[in-house]
Amino acid sequence: MRRQRGFSYLAVLFLVALTAAGLAALGQAWRTAAQRERERELAFRGGEIARAIASYQRAAAVEPAPYPASLRDLLADDRGPRVRRHLRRLYVDPFTGQADWVLVPDPLNPSRFRAVHSRADTELLRRTAPDGQPIAKASDWVFDPLAAAAGQALPASAPARPSLPGGPAAPVPSPVTPAQPGTPPPVPTGRPTPD
Repeated sequence: MRRQRGFSYLAVLFLVALTAAGLAALGQAWRTAAQRERERELAFRGGEIARAIASYQRAAAVEPAPYPASLRDLLADDRGPRVRRHLRRLYVDPFTGQADWVLVPDPLNPSRFRAVHSRADTELLRRTAPDGQPIAKASDWVFDPLAAAAGQALPASAPARPSLPGGPAAPVPSPVTPAQPGTPPPVPTGRPTPD
């Protein structure tokens, strides 16, 4: 009877240890998935702010184009005859839970900012930013409009079209295969062929 109780006790202990190990592994996997999601959100929101800064500069009527003075300038740009909205809303930093982005000042005019980064010192799973810069913490990832503009390229399926001076882009000619000797030239469609 005592032996059976001892075996049952060991079996229960083994089952508890196995369950605890499984729950710990599940918790670690959940934490990793949540961290990856926060990093994806950081990339999206920071990228949106960087694109809004670039849009704010493009909308300037003076040269050199000034950077914004605050994030509110991106929400409602009243420099022209009508208010422009370069940013749809004031995005919250996914690591701090607040819209408390650190504004990187413009070296030529410190009252304005040229980029943003997170305030959080959370360690990241990824080690390089899309522009190739090494990053270790969320605060290392700087969202600069120049880097955002460099990431915008034509898709591989869309051929580049040279533009004509003072006019719209020229159409890309379709490839023409040369006719083989001794074969008649192709007949255009839509016209009657002479007999």
